[in-house]
Amino acid sequence: MQQPSHIQGIALETLAKDFGTPLYVYDGEKIVQQIQSLQTAFSAVPLRIKYATKALSSLSVLRLIRKAGAELDAVSIGEIKLGLLAGCPASEIMYTPSGVGFDEIQEAVQIGVMINVDSLPLLEMIGQTYGSSLKICIRLNPHILAGGNLKISVGHKESKFGISIEQLPEILELVQRYQISVAGLHVHTGSDIYDAEVFLKGGNILFEAAMLFPDLRFLDFGGGFKVAYSPEDSATDITQLGKVVSTAFQTFCEKYGRQLELWIEPGKYLVSEAGYFIVKATVVKESPTLHFVGVDSGLNHLIRPMMYDAYHDIYNLSNQEGATASYTVVGYICETDTLASQRQLHVVKEGDLLVLKNAGAYGFTMSSNYNARLRPAEVLIWEGKAHLIRKREQFEDLLHNQISIDL
Repeated sequence: MQQPSHIQGIALETLAKDFGTPLYVYDGEKIVQQIQSLQTAFSAVPLRIKYATKALSSLSVLRLIRKAGAELDAVSIGEIKLGLLAGCPASEIMYTPSGVGFDEIQEAVQIGVMINVDSLPLLEMIGQTYGSSLKICIRLNPHILAGGNLKISVGHKESKFGISIEQLPEILELVQRYQISVAGLHVHTGSDIYDAEVFLKGGNILFEAAMLFPDLRFLDFGGGFKVAYSPEDSATDITQLGKVVSTAFQTFCEKYGRQLELWIEPGKYLVSEAGYFIVKATVVKESPTLHFVGVDSGLNHLIRPMMYDAYHDIYNLSNQEGATASYTVVGYICETDTLASQRQLHVVKEGDLLVLKNAGAYGFTMSSNYNARLRPAEVLIWEGKAHLIRKREQFEDLLHNQISIDL
């Protein structure tokens, strides 16, 4: 199968030559298409798309997402401030913290974002501090094990996220005691959710709980839509998902007595397939059992394969014809650092450019300076032009916040 060599008419080899490697490249048109697919699939209901900023938080990407009609879900004050810089009003940002100090909550309240409360102690502190003056959302843990990887499944009974659905009586007691204004309820079961029925399981829990809160404005179903990583992989059928969930939601609204908004929080779904990570082969090395290809990057730039055993399709951009061989692609970090194991690639030689697909989500945002390595540049392709949206780091960037003392 011929793999992509161009994005919007621009050759990936040209981008590597112009901006160097390793290099993150994002297809802006693909991001917009993904947003539009959700808008179409859920067109039967009042929909708000809250992009999960943690997936890819580069400022220019956030501006593009905002331009396409999506709002933001943030998990830190830093992400909130990036969203504001990208032009998203505070009133359109959902803030979903996990175990942060109350000072961060107070700062978020001052900014004016919606607070998504995920613990009983936090709910009580908000009640004591703000009473009925602050409209909040409550994150419920539905006790649903969903998705293909436990590390990114967040709605099961032993997850740290959300308030257990079994603690609903305690939630109601605190809400009543402090007259807390609850504008929304939220569930998020995790990532890589393929089946619409899994969303309905969480939805049915939301629907049942919502009947106990008379002043709701929205229900938030979270995100986690699955994308296809390998050629054999399947993705969430967004059209079917939108139809099934929208029908159930409208039935609930009739029972509830008025129309609510439906919120979703896609992250990976919007940006994963738009991302390409270009690396250069630095050495081709044979062992008695494996052929290794060393590249000018590693887990410091793309940690998902090592952290989650995540699969990223990879191909030889410089040679897409002829004979193939099995290669294990490894990085330059001084520990086990495997990007791809025993993949069939067209014959690789030193200097060839390799491309890892589905690199838009949790690639750059999880990158680091481990081994005193520098983070790569980022390029956004928009309207047929390549825009440098983040410069490649220089050595001086490693020293920026360091203070050298005389010893």
